[in-house]
Amino acid sequence: MVTESIDIVTKSVVKYMLKSGLTMCTAESCTGGMLAQTITSVAGASGMFPGGICSYSERIKKDVLGVSEKTLKEYSVYSMQTASEMSAGALKLFGTDAAVGITGIAGPDGGTEDKPVGTVYVSVRYHKKEIVRELRLYEEYENLTREKIRLLTTLKALEMTAELLEI
Repeated sequence: MVTESIDIVTKSVVKYMLKSGLTMCTAESCTGGMLAQTITSVAGASGMFPGGICSYSERIKKDVLGVSEKTLKEYSVYSMQTASEMSAGALKLFGTDAAVGITGIAGPDGGTEDKPVGTVYVSVRYHKKEIVRELRLYEEYENLTREKIRLLTTLKALEMTAELLEI
């Protein structure tokens, strides 16, 4: 069911962006490149997707995407602020019209009382507009696995992209 929804939304976003002459990039952490993989599974996506960064470490978030040390110390690597800076850094790095930044805790370990496994932050930018959300997947879904968290995050990021582009 989730994969079917992902396919539908992905095709819609890619088709819209190609038709509109728009480009998009990604900066992913806990999804491990799944969003980029999903986008590039659509034939013709190379016309709107120049690439993405899988920024699993804090060093890559800082050195490549420009996430500030202050943000990481004050808010942590798992925060709306970090996701926002990731998408801003990707937008600058790739020079695209839109960008998605994703960070969170896919588990099975790493969760805390404040931020349990299934806490994910997604930022979607389109030029100067941005939507950034905290996803509490653990509140919405039962029997969450690492793979399910990655799939659901990919779906939510694509839905947020469609929302921001007003598709």
